[in-house]
Order: sequence, then structure tokens, then C-alpha cells
Amino acid sequence: MVRIKYRYLLVKILYPDDAHTSIPPLKPLASHSPSPDIFDSVALARLIRRQVTELFGDYGIGVVGGNLVVKYLSQATSTAIIRCPRDHYRLVWAALSTVTELPKPKDDAGSPGKFCVFQVVRVSGTMKKVEEEAIRHAKKLILQARDGDANSGGTASDKFAGQHISGEAQNDLGFRNESGDSEPEMNDDSDG
Repeated sequence: MVRIKYRYLLVKILYPDDAHTSIPPLKPLASHSPSPDIFDSVALARLIRRQVTELFGDYGIGVVGGNLVVKYLSQATSTAIIRCPRDHYRLVWAALSTVTELPKPKDDAGSPGKFCVFQVVRVSGTMKKVEEEAIRHAKKLILQARDGDANSGGTASDKFAGQHISGEAQNDLGFRNESGDSEPEMNDDSDG
């Protein structure tokens, strides 16, 4: 029996300030903001499937659709981990690169969705390496927020400046606790 091999994509969802101009150079903190509450892992999977179908038609959705799984989505850090077939991960990457806005709520059909940019940060064959990279990025973002507050007088994100991060925030960001024994809460039921 042949084992199906997967790739894991670590994706950051960025929200540039002004959607009406060309995409500006993305500043580290200006683009990182929480995702809306209505945007969950099911909505992300539906968005990717719809975009793959639009770009690659029946072939694309046939090779990607059944094996596409959103393993992790943090609305607080706008980070997602997506599992897809190894041979066709580039189709998912291309579909993510062409998304320009989040889907609209069903009851708000007249207004446009929230402007966004999907950035694939890392592609890996194992969930563990993608988790480690997500933790590295979260730590880097917090350090940038602390340094930015010290240099600018505390305008960007006052909640991180000089404060200890609560256990709940650490769990959401994927940090280990002080004893070093807690892992990020992510499901890993993959075959490889």
C-alpha cells in the first residue's frame, strides 16, 4: 500500500493599512493584526478550494481538494498551518498568493471583504518544523513590538511593553511555559 505524502505550509495573513493603493512595503507591525472572528479554519479551507477551482479548474480541485486540511488557524496571530498533497503544494501556494480579500459574512453581502495578503512563510514535510517556525515568528513579532514601543514611546502595541505575557497569550502564540514542557496546541494526525 502506498502512503500519501504531505507538505505543510505555514501561512501569515497580513492586513495592509490602505487597500486602495498598490500594496505598500509591509511594515512588521502595521500589517500584523488579528483576523476577524468569523474567519475560521472551515472558511479558510473553503476559500482555498474556491481559489484553486478558479485558477486550475476541475484538475486542480481534483488533485488538491480531498486532501486539503487546515491543521491550525490562530485568529490572534493571523497564522495558519495547511496540509496538502506533496506533489501539488504549489497549486495551493499559487491559490493563496492570488487571494486579495477575506470572504464576506453571509448577512453582509453588499460590502467588500477585508483586504489581505497571504504570505507563505515556510513549506515543510513535517508538522514539527512548521510549528517551530511559527513559534520563532511569534517571538520575533513580540520582540519587534517591545523594541518599537521602547523607541517610539509606546504607540504601536502598549500591551506588550515591559509586561509579562500571560499563560493564555503564550498558549495562543505557541510559546512553551516557564517549565518548558507545554507544546503548542496543534493536531498532528498526519501520516508523514
